[in-house]
Amino acid sequence: MTEQIVGVDPTVPPSGTGCEECEAAGGWWLHLRRCTQCGHIGCCDNSPSQHATGHFKTTGHPVIRSFEPGENWFWSYPAEDFYETGPDLTDPQHHPLDQPVPGPKGRVPHDWRTKLNS
Repeated sequence: MTEQIVGVDPTVPPSGTGCEECEAAGGWWLHLRRCTQCGHIGCCDNSPSQHATGHFKTTGHPVIRSFEPGENWFWSYPAEDFYETGPDLTDPQHHPLDQPVPGPKGRVPHDWRTKLNS
């Protein structure tokens, strides 16, 4: 996945450091995903609200990348395929290192594991 890919704009920065919708609603997330077309940060499918996939369903933006430290993989929704590498994206490459997983700090319920989607 190193060639030019439809739905990937490497010049677009991420929209923030946490899931946009969870932040607005006072919610929490397990892991974060970055839309490679517009930079939207959404929560993963294991998170209670699954905002990254919701963003794809609403916008049709086809590719996400992990927004977790040390993870560089991409996912194509239309192809339902995983890619270990891809184009370099504009920094930052991941959420802040001091941001806990799950996050954000102070909003994760004590029984968070029981609230995950599998």
